[in-house]
Amino acid sequence: MWLVFLLVAIYVIFGVIEYRRHSASINRIAVRIHVNGTRGKSSVTRLIGGGLKGGGKRVFIKTTGTSPRTIDIHGYEFSIKRVGSANIIEQPRIARQAVAQKADYFVVECMALVPELQELSERQMIRAQAGVITNIREDHLDVMGPTVNEVADALCNTIPGDGYLFTSEKHLIEKIKTRAAAVGARVVEADAAGVTVEDLQDFSYLEHKDNVALALAVCNHFGVDKTAALRGMHSIQPDPGALRKFAVNIDGKSIEFINAFAANDPDSYREIWKMLHIHLNSEIRLFVIVNSRRDRVQRAEQLGEFIASELAADQFIVSGEATYPLYLRALKCGLSPDKVRDFGGKSAGEIFNYICDQTVGKSIVIGIGNIVGLGEEIANYFINKGRMVA
Repeated sequence: MWLVFLLVAIYVIFGVIEYRRHSASINRIAVRIHVNGTRGKSSVTRLIGGGLKGGGKRVFIKTTGTSPRTIDIHGYEFSIKRVGSANIIEQPRIARQAVAQKADYFVVECMALVPELQELSERQMIRAQAGVITNIREDHLDVMGPTVNEVADALCNTIPGDGYLFTSEKHLIEKIKTRAAAVGARVVEADAAGVTVEDLQDFSYLEHKDNVALALAVCNHFGVDKTAALRGMHSIQPDPGALRKFAVNIDGKSIEFINAFAANDPDSYREIWKMLHIHLNSEIRLFVIVNSRRDRVQRAEQLGEFIASELAADQFIVSGEATYPLYLRALKCGLSPDKVRDFGGKSAGEIFNYICDQTVGKSIVIGIGNIVGLGEEIANYFINKGRMVA
């Protein structure tokens, strides 16, 4: 029994030492900015970091999007190597890298989903002066739900005490303000109306106005004007899952591929369809690839219902793992069997070849659902066959 007590005591002592080490380390970074939200966290993290760099700040950036990355104070980007699954314990390790480079700003994406871990991440690890909630949508309901109100409560766990909270969220803004007031934080609402077409035209990918407006609001708070901030945003490398268009010409056929796999909730799809003016055209065949993950069955069924009730396409192609629940849900919700194909187990090459065979003249292909696994393979297959277009 004494051995057990000894081991527990050693573990506790080690924990206390590590906590104090991290506290001393994180406090050496003058400004910490903690980015949370349902959609756009990785993009906004990069935009804020890029904007601050445009203003001459020493910034260290960490994202956990499509592929976890760090961007150091010199602008060099590195993949984060992990042993096992993602764990928030990596945040202190990354913070030490920022300290080692004498960064004045640490812009970090929240990597926790469990509500209690989101709070732990902010209160014990990041201790931000500025927090960000990009938006609040019906996603990860199995962890943060069951409703969007619970999702909002979870995301509000990273509002910094006595700090500032920046957000583009509109529908649940009053809940955000109430939670912010409880911890002494002041809320800054970003307004996309101030972002012009000219502001967006120099991005190498398709960026959302709300994301840019949010990043500009943060940069302005820290003394970087719009011109300098946009210059930095335009120059920073986008997340691998950023919304992009690619043109593929093969055997006299023209295929436009839109990589939207990183979007995986109905509100995001609606925004993309609106932003890109996507609609059926008798002269252009429209394919929507819906990629499914085995560990996201609830989301898959939600997607099946959504494509049946709200999206119009010449054909939906269900790809990836555990595709049958999505396929079956779409049929039960009224999608015609000739409008949807279950390609579960098929490779990226097989899907590409099928679309080529079905294309007469010109097609538009949009990838949605999830970029992890086959989604990224499909995107890369089209990308490697084509060229990026504005």
